[in-house]
Amino acid sequence: MSNVRHIQVKADEEGQRLDRWIKKHCPMTPFGLLQKIIRTGQVRVDGKRAKGDTKLGYGQSVRIPPLEMHDGPPAYKIREGDTAFMESLVVYDDGDLLILNKPHGLATQGGSDIDRHIDGMLAVFEKTHGKFKGVRPKLLHRLDKNTSGLLMCARELKTVQAMGRTLKDKNIRKYYWGFVHNIPEAEKGTVFCGISKGKGYKKERMILDDEDGQRAQTEFSVIDTVGDQVAFNAILPRKGRTHQIRVHAADAMGCPIIGDEKYGGHFIEGFNLNERLHLQAYRIVFPNPNKKTQMLDISIPLADDLKKTCETLGFHPDRMYDPFETIKT
Repeated sequence: MSNVRHIQVKADEEGQRLDRWIKKHCPMTPFGLLQKIIRTGQVRVDGKRAKGDTKLGYGQSVRIPPLEMHDGPPAYKIREGDTAFMESLVVYDDGDLLILNKPHGLATQGGSDIDRHIDGMLAVFEKTHGKFKGVRPKLLHRLDKNTSGLLMCARELKTVQAMGRTLKDKNIRKYYWGFVHNIPEAEKGTVFCGISKGKGYKKERMILDDEDGQRAQTEFSVIDTVGDQVAFNAILPRKGRTHQIRVHAADAMGCPIIGDEKYGGHFIEGFNLNERLHLQAYRIVFPNPNKKTQMLDISIPLADDLKKTCETLGFHPDRMYDPFETIKT
């Protein structure tokens, strides 16, 4: 059994409900049990009894009684070189909102057999001065391990919540570049197919499922082609389901992303291409959560290894070109 703990509320935890805050600190303890110890006064906030819906303030001390407390997997330990590496990924940082350029091959979050990930290394930004010193940025969304590009994080809780609403309401545009096998039947179009988790021999992937799957919409525009073998597409997902772009490209369009072996996107004979998933999140446009009248438009150039693919295939990407300009958010 653990001893009594007194935990101080961090700046980025301000405004959270007491019961939900405790659940985050004791993830393996049943929520019903946590509510019971709150009701019986075993949990104290600054020495006083509190209800489960009590909103916590920065700096308050919360007493948690002896419980079987399992805080999940061991915390990521910052290694030599992590700070310089993470700082090299920064594309935008206003002290609160942080946007990184994630390289392919690096996981966004931890998991089984994942030793190094962005979420763990975000701790290097806790040294920020001023209001957010000691506050670790939180991920606002994810990118697949082998997809490169823009990844958004935020330090302040209200910004995390505001961006959560923005993502939920789809008041945001996330543009991708994708190199695909085969040529789409139309130069521009919309894929509208439901997506669900596969079963049986397809349990490790997502599948098209208009009957029971989550609704998902993807806009695409062909930028350039090489014969009937490869197309270079601009892509705008309107929902953001797991593997949405990849499964829509492969199973709905018959044009899997190059290097996406899970969805049939093997490498092309006759071309010496980099062995990676040829997909990059290159531009994000959304309202600034701290200045609602201002739109943020953040973009990055094509990754160096994908530039080599362009050179090999003869493509000439223009990141300022917006093929979806006439499509309303």
